[in-house]
Amino acid sequence: MPTTTTQSSVCRYYSAPPLLVLFFLTILSFFLNPNPVTGSTPWPHNKINTTDFIFGTSKKYEGSSDFVHLNYHMGPVLTSNITIHLIWYGTWQKSQKRIIRGFLSSISAVDSKHPSVSRWWKTVQLYTDQTGANISKHVHIGEEKNDRFYSHGRSLTRLSIQSVIKSSVTARTRPLPINPKSGLYLLLTSDDVHVEDFCGQVCGFHYFTFPSIVGYTLPYAWVGNSAKQCPGFCAYPFAVPNYIPGLKPVKSPNGDVGVDGMISVIGHEIAELATNPLVNAWYAGHDPSFPTEIADLCEGIYGTGGGGSYTGQMMEDHAGATYNMNGIGRRFLVQWVWNPIVSYCSGPNALDQ
Repeated sequence: MPTTTTQSSVCRYYSAPPLLVLFFLTILSFFLNPNPVTGSTPWPHNKINTTDFIFGTSKKYEGSSDFVHLNYHMGPVLTSNITIHLIWYGTWQKSQKRIIRGFLSSISAVDSKHPSVSRWWKTVQLYTDQTGANISKHVHIGEEKNDRFYSHGRSLTRLSIQSVIKSSVTARTRPLPINPKSGLYLLLTSDDVHVEDFCGQVCGFHYFTFPSIVGYTLPYAWVGNSAKQCPGFCAYPFAVPNYIPGLKPVKSPNGDVGVDGMISVIGHEIAELATNPLVNAWYAGHDPSFPTEIADLCEGIYGTGGGGSYTGQMMEDHAGATYNMNGIGRRFLVQWVWNPIVSYCSGPNALDQ
């Protein structure tokens, strides 16, 4: 899990090698290292931060560092309208699906109350491809597939996740559409499904499918519901780790600790899929097998003052639930992402906005 820090230089552009050579070298490196290279986790810290970070003036340092050099590696980003195809693996309640759909639908909403999810996405939109085209502002939910009978079992490996996606796009009835250019495939596992490295190392990850398994190269993300397995790790701060005595959880905004915890992880992965879908576009470092991406740099930062071991300034609603941005008829707690213009973590609930 990357450490968070403050100011770095504005993003630089490298000259590109021939695109065909770049493509084949990238694909070769991924087959030599078949595991997804990026994962997200909430960041447990030693003290719940509710009133410690009320500043009279802006503290422009959230997550920034002189050592952060986020660069563009000439790969594609998602500049066309983005369609998120959902795969519900396992047992899901209708109320849980509504929370997740509500967050995804809020990304492109134009009438949400400030601070909003759509304003959060505007930071993601700052990233461009080699032609100067920005990440699309249009994100919507596409088709959905329910795998309620656990077709690949209740224990999945990183590679078998791709097999689940294959089953969804090749199903005899209502298969998910194949959309390699602007389609994202979001696989969500219920709280009784075990996934390789879940809870111990990651709460979600993104990558792309292998043609040898799925038949196509499709950007995808997986996020699991940690409610029964490790809520203190993956649903923090709505649940807290047992190893930190005296730490109390905050109230979740939608009344479901596991799913409310998933929301920030989903946001993390979608932001990185948009800016680095084939793991050869926007990231820090020189090894695409171990990239540090725009959400990794801000992991665990939810508001002004965040960084190190603190979440930053968050808000409470009239019922005492904690959140930092508004969606369509709901509130959510979503981590910030790296702003390439000012070179620090940014979010719509910053005290100077």
